[in-house]
Amino acid sequence: MARVQLELPDEFTFSTTLDVRVTEINYGNHVGNDRMVSLLHEARLRFLREHGFGEFNIGGIGLMVSDLVVCFTAESFVGEVLTFHVGVTDFNKYGCDFIYSVENQAQEKQVVKAKTGIVFFDYDERKIAQVPRVFYERCAPQLLPQE
Repeated sequence: MARVQLELPDEFTFSTTLDVRVTEINYGNHVGNDRMVSLLHEARLRFLREHGFGEFNIGGIGLMVSDLVVCFTAESFVGEVLTFHVGVTDFNKYGCDFIYSVENQAQEKQVVKAKTGIVFFDYDERKIAQVPRVFYERCAPQLLPQE
């Protein structure tokens, strides 16, 4: 079976650090894949908060994860500090990709490359919605569509 290939940019617009807690460790004595997804979620929430948003209020619209890719390049262990570099890319009418490069801070090595595809979602109407203009303005002004 072919391995998933995920290309990431050289630069990201946001970074945050998270400590690996004992609750992230699985029976292999390293961060479990399910726990890494939760850590990526936390990093995405911090990115959104940095821009004045929450998952359910981005210009009155929420977001929903539509796909996920996680490529592990090294193990992570309890007590380590991980730096999550986050950015947004690949916009379409209804969403974009959040991209992540996760590094072990002490060892200065990448441990995970990931992306979460998201769509904007009107939870009141229960349907997808267009990318709110305010999201472009705050998170990707260089990509702001012309009216």
